[in-house]
Amino acid sequence: MKISYKWLKDLIEITETPEEIGKLLTGTGLEVEGIEEIESIKGGLNGVVIGEVLTCEKHPEADRLKNTTVDVGLPEPLQIVCGAPNVAAGQKVIVATVGAVLHPTGSDQPLVLKRSKIRGALSEGMICAEDELGIGTSHDGILVLETDLPNGTPASEYFGMSSDYLIEIGLTPNRADAASHYGVARDLKAVLNRPVTLPSVAQFVPGNQSDIQVEVRNEEACPRYTGLTISGLTVAESPAWLKQRLQVIGIRSINNIVDVTNYICHELGQPLHAFDIDKITGKKVIVTTVPGNTPFVTLDGVERKISDGDLMICNAGTDGNPEPMCIAGVFGGLTSGVTNETTSIFLESAYFSPVWVRKTAQRFSLKTDSSFRFERGTDPSMPVFALKRAALLIQEVAGGTISSDIIDIYPNPIVDFRVEIKYRNIDRLIGKSLDKDLIKTILQSLDIQIENETDTTFTAIVPPYRVDVQREADVIEEILRIYGFGQVELSASMSSDFLSDFPVNDPEKLKLRVAELLVSNGFHEMINNSLTKPEFQATLGESLLGNPVKILNYLSEDLSVMRQTLLFSGLEVVAYNANRRQRDLKLFEFGKTYHHVNEKYVEKERLAVFLTGNFQQESWFEKSREVVFHDLAAFVNQVLTSLKIREVEKQEADKNIFKYGITLIANKKPVVSFGLLQTAVTKKLDVKASVFFADFDWEYLLKQYTAAVEYREVPKFPEVRRDLSVVVEKKITFEELRQIAYRTEKQLLRSVNVFDVYEGANLEGKKSYSISFILQDDQQTLTDKVIDKSMQKLIAAYEREFEAVIRK
Repeated sequence: MKISYKWLKDLIEITETPEEIGKLLTGTGLEVEGIEEIESIKGGLNGVVIGEVLTCEKHPEADRLKNTTVDVGLPEPLQIVCGAPNVAAGQKVIVATVGAVLHPTGSDQPLVLKRSKIRGALSEGMICAEDELGIGTSHDGILVLETDLPNGTPASEYFGMSSDYLIEIGLTPNRADAASHYGVARDLKAVLNRPVTLPSVAQFVPGNQSDIQVEVRNEEACPRYTGLTISGLTVAESPAWLKQRLQVIGIRSINNIVDVTNYICHELGQPLHAFDIDKITGKKVIVTTVPGNTPFVTLDGVERKISDGDLMICNAGTDGNPEPMCIAGVFGGLTSGVTNETTSIFLESAYFSPVWVRKTAQRFSLKTDSSFRFERGTDPSMPVFALKRAALLIQEVAGGTISSDIIDIYPNPIVDFRVEIKYRNIDRLIGKSLDKDLIKTILQSLDIQIENETDTTFTAIVPPYRVDVQREADVIEEILRIYGFGQVELSASMSSDFLSDFPVNDPEKLKLRVAELLVSNGFHEMINNSLTKPEFQATLGESLLGNPVKILNYLSEDLSVMRQTLLFSGLEVVAYNANRRQRDLKLFEFGKTYHHVNEKYVEKERLAVFLTGNFQQESWFEKSREVVFHDLAAFVNQVLTSLKIREVEKQEADKNIFKYGITLIANKKPVVSFGLLQTAVTKKLDVKASVFFADFDWEYLLKQYTAAVEYREVPKFPEVRRDLSVVVEKKITFEELRQIAYRTEKQLLRSVNVFDVYEGANLEGKKSYSISFILQDDQQTLTDKVIDKSMQKLIAAYEREFEAVIRK
């Protein structure tokens, strides 16, 4: 964003240099990326002075040239050959002396004045025309001045030239409030404790004609729409002061009306648009959407297809249907804008929804000064003031009369943001205790008012133009950036703080997450009765917690106790489906179990998972395959991973329930047991097929879950893999080998994996594990010497603990 230093000085008293202002703005978060001196006329007309033509005679060798002598304040007059038809003795003129550098209009190359001979006559400079000075386009003749200034006076003094400074700010997306000179001045007001003075609109006098009617049909997209009409104006070139102001910030002058709307946009941050009244069909402005694929030609001459999600400024149309004139807040139309023939205008000033403008601008890939501001959020209280300011400026530069009163459609005023603040949190987040009076002074300088103040809290009333200040942390950031980051001393030890609330885990959301995981893998959810047969649970005896909870007034013996496990109710579902030839099953249930323990009744939440039958169906390219243990293990691992349970220990599952299986332990407590059910268990329900079952302690899993994200830096140094073939007694499990490995090599060992197991006649009573070890050092690249040392430690541990034989 580009800011003019002189323009800024019109709004707030500034005695600081542009560089000092740049440092102040950067300190408030408006990072100044560059400061550049801008001359109103390129080159500053150095070496160009006022002169007086003393003599003017025809050149003897050229009919169109004249030899002149010109007094430029030097002891001797200059001899200059001039080809202008209007040069004459006695004239006051502009003279470029030898060595001056001019930048003619329309030329990219500078013109350096040198002493020369033209057709044999000496020429010691040039009497200049308007275009040769770079101040206009006319080349009809030399500039003839009406002035009493003495000869030799610098031309820059005659033209009232003065340099300005362009301050370029890298505006972050959240600071929409600073997208104008007024917005920047507000930050300086807070830092310098000086008032901001807006231009007066006291001279605004509205007319009483009703030239244009306005209807807003979409109040969501256009919460506020204002406008007025100006009649009898003359579209022409803008005055020099207006063109220079826009030129400094890189905006090309178009005409006096369009230039004023651009001027107000960059002064106040309020985009405006002017419509030619004669081109508003039906003398009615309608703010609405139009049917999709409606063609519309924008100012750049490109036809675009409007969607029904684009807000348009329309007229009444000739057939009763609104006819688009402008894409609201983004780009004007080719046929409704101001031209040299325009004599009356309807001037629009509105507040459009940032969401609507952003979507439209992205849809058409149009980024304009208007959309830049609207899509970030403008000040809803500014449209009327901006309208008055623009109307007075248009009267000043184009004449005319304000012929109507202001139309202001604002059915649902946008209210201030109310933010509850705790003084304690201000101190915590800033890292320094600030005086309460200082805090209030800073906030009030930012137009943030204070209500309901107590010793510990207050309510901050934030104006709606500060769309980025809606939370307690935002208000505290405002205090800090004005107080100054550099004024907060660094403590002896570094620390951080935060205001965010970390909500308690929602059990239902976590349950839904796991349920969706299982369903996406082909599982069906069950909901079973909590009452069951006593004989089912009696077969498991001490494997179940406590005693069964008996029903006093049960209706039948089959439903006389509360279930202590989800196992049997799930097997009943498996049996029911198998009896109806539905044998390939993936089932799960979230349910409660009930226990009578030490004279107390205990209720627990569990998750049960069942797999039986074929895991995959037969097809033309693959045979069917029955469920195996590792299919269930994969789903168990997915559930635990989704709940961020990673560090687990393993032990053998309860033999009363599982033919073979594993119990996983986290933080010294079992979280899940899974494996192949004992035939004695499945026969209780007449289930003949093999059934794999997993029983999760859902309550404990919820307690272990944390929403915090763990991050570990990507290692800089490579990992190394080494393999061993270890022969041990058949009873030794891989888990035992894994645990010994981690206990032996704690520094470098990253993972242990078994990739092959062999049992054969030549290994009677024993088996061979092929194990891979991943080694890595976070500080350096591992050498062969270090790797060999680690592997020897592992081999020695296996030989010592298990009498292992390492196969070469």
